[in-house]
Amino acid sequence: MLGVLRRKAASGASSASVYGKSLYKLKPAVPTPRPCSAAAEEIIHYTRGFGGARAFCHLPLAGRMMTLMPKREVVGILQQDVNMQIWSRSFSSSSEGDVVEAVVPYMGESISDGTLATFLKKPGDRVEVDEPIAQVETDKVTIDVNSPEAGVIQKLIAKEGDTVEPGTKVAIISKSGEGAAHVAPSDEKASEKAPPPPTPAEEKKEKPTPKVETTPVVEKPKGSATPPPKPSATEPQLPPKERERRVPMTRLRKRVATRLKDSQNTFALLTTFNEVDMTNLMKLRSDYKDAFFEKHGVKLGLMSGFVKAAISALQRQPIVNAVIDGDDIIYRDYIDISIAVGTPKGLVVPVLRNAERMNFAEVEKEINTLAKKANDGTISIDEMAGGTFTISNGGVYGSLLSTPIINPPQSAILGMHSIVNRPMVVGGNIVPRPMMYIALTYDHRLIDGREAVFFLRRIKDVVEDPRRLLLDV
Repeated sequence: MLGVLRRKAASGASSASVYGKSLYKLKPAVPTPRPCSAAAEEIIHYTRGFGGARAFCHLPLAGRMMTLMPKREVVGILQQDVNMQIWSRSFSSSSEGDVVEAVVPYMGESISDGTLATFLKKPGDRVEVDEPIAQVETDKVTIDVNSPEAGVIQKLIAKEGDTVEPGTKVAIISKSGEGAAHVAPSDEKASEKAPPPPTPAEEKKEKPTPKVETTPVVEKPKGSATPPPKPSATEPQLPPKERERRVPMTRLRKRVATRLKDSQNTFALLTTFNEVDMTNLMKLRSDYKDAFFEKHGVKLGLMSGFVKAAISALQRQPIVNAVIDGDDIIYRDYIDISIAVGTPKGLVVPVLRNAERMNFAEVEKEINTLAKKANDGTISIDEMAGGTFTISNGGVYGSLLSTPIINPPQSAILGMHSIVNRPMVVGGNIVPRPMMYIALTYDHRLIDGREAVFFLRRIKDVVEDPRRLLLDV
């Protein structure tokens, strides 16, 4: 019987062979797959040389059970086992699955890179989800790099001052806190590398050296070197270099400097002035500030009055709201007012969108919101993009008079200044009045002096008599 079985197996393929001391059974024509145990006693033997053999089994040791299985089923199970092992390694709780990387986020369409300004955390610090780790300074705004997961900072990859792009790895965070160690900053590392203090034996060797150096000083010949010439009284006395500090410019400051210089080189800048009696606008604010705050939840300031006055002037002189583009003039049928805000990091200009549709309360709320974001460094690129006309209030810093520079691609800018009580002639009498100088810098290539004076005069009329806004006169 055993010989018959061997001949039948051999007839299936010339390369097939059957090994072993005992053969229990052949697989039927339609085999039923039987799972192979992973115990040490049962072993599946597979060799590519078996070719077309349908079922066979090799029993290397007597008394051990084996399962007969077609070749393709054995290969399938082996492949499944390999895949399962690979899958378990990728998503197990090993060190690779425990760490996550903090990367630089998307910074806006017009921003391709930034400078890693500072790290807010150091290795070993624990962070929560979306907690800022570092700050990236761009040409327009400062962006936070947040932690994607809660954990402990394992190490910092980038360095302060590096130029980074969206997707650049900044730090590695361990979710379990394992492997995180406090790493000293570069300055501390440099101090650690300093030579250790000399031992007492070395100090004794260094003590006799001063005695040797003192002898040649006494024997210095007279007149060997002429004293340095004394500077004359007319020569300027420059301060010593050690009292100067060289600090690299921030990206925001460099961007502001570039844009202002481009504005000066491109536009035909001209400034016209006027003065405004602030009596009526200040009285309006004093009479209604409490009721205004009670209803709208925001204080009534002077800025909303100037914004509404500028909107009225822009509607009457649309050329001031236009801009030159090549050989064409673009007239904009919407009014986006840019408000210049000075921050500790530089000048930013958030925009009031569709300001012509806003009332006094909406203007005050939007100005407060944008100013707070600008000072906190959380303002976005979209909130500063665009703008058709700019208002700059240097009066909050005490400026009496100035000539503001146009913010490209606009064509004009209004400058507000401090309020000063001055003697004015009213009804034939000299009385003190709170007065403010206002200035309009405009692009004389596009705007003639006539339109500029009419524009500034309209602002003066509306501020001095706010009732004109209600009657549209």
